[in-house]
Amino acid sequence: MELCTTVPVPDLAAAGELFAELEAAGFDTAFTYETRHDPFLPLVLGADRTTTLGLGTAIAIAFARTPMVLATIGRDLQDVSRGRCTLGLGTQIRPHIERRYSMPWSRPAARLREMVLAIRAIWDAWDGVAPLDFRGEFYTHTLLPPAFDPGPAAFGRPRILLGAVGPLLTEVAAEVGDGLLVHPFATRESLEQLTLPALTRGLATAGRDRDELDVVVVTMVATGDTGPELDAAIATVRGQLAFYGSTPAYARVLECNGWEGLHPRLNALSKEGRWDDMAALVPDELVEAIAVVGRRHEIAGRIREKVAGLADGVSLECTRRPDPGHFADICADLRALDAG
Repeated sequence: MELCTTVPVPDLAAAGELFAELEAAGFDTAFTYETRHDPFLPLVLGADRTTTLGLGTAIAIAFARTPMVLATIGRDLQDVSRGRCTLGLGTQIRPHIERRYSMPWSRPAARLREMVLAIRAIWDAWDGVAPLDFRGEFYTHTLLPPAFDPGPAAFGRPRILLGAVGPLLTEVAAEVGDGLLVHPFATRESLEQLTLPALTRGLATAGRDRDELDVVVVTMVATGDTGPELDAAIATVRGQLAFYGSTPAYARVLECNGWEGLHPRLNALSKEGRWDDMAALVPDELVEAIAVVGRRHEIAGRIREKVAGLADGVSLECTRRPDPGHFADICADLRALDAG
């Protein structure tokens, strides 16, 4: 199983050192994400300090950019990392795309599908597979003067992984992506009832086999060496779950486990800005169903229980507790389980 981690990069100048530590800890891939900083710049610095670690985004906001911009970034990162780049893309939601990025929003599943096809058409043109002549509903790319053509890729193409929450985006990821990044707001039940059926439909539409798709489940972890450390980690996760649970897109996950009444209450409090009160509504059972909770020596087995038979990879998320070595021992335990 591919072992990944999703990390913040609070100090951009120290990004190279951060990724070197993650490589030494034994991870296969390290992902950045897009909030306060550009997600791609740290990967350039990380590529210079690592040799085996995969470097990717989970996720970069696709609709804040065009296919040509993403094709170029992906190619450049693939070159600088010597073939270790993963282009992880997601949609965000309409208010952010229109009001934060001033970019168009419509039919996100169809738009993301076309964006992936457009990126690949651009790469085809650079690799000499076919002239650039992509004409879609949302994107058109037909101009490629020689001065702007980097030529064939020396290290192959990056993987394109698509972040998905609902069934339509999951189907798109299975149809046109190299992989699926499953959002951390997921339980074993929601993975079985919502994600897998949508994934199967997308594969069937494309005539693809399951082994043609990498499924990476992003997993929140709450752990610690002492009781107070574990309590603090659980409190951090509880607040994160309250935020996610207030968003309509995640309501169906709650319904899978019988918590359908929680979303309206969290949503109402979020509109009043009562964030502390929201966290108090999240029960321990929900924390343990979505996150993996326990002492350090217990975590690897519990991660296995959550994703066994469902995932090709797992990404341990420490975006709210940014300690680059936080999961190193858990990574080693997972490796030991792989070895049998």
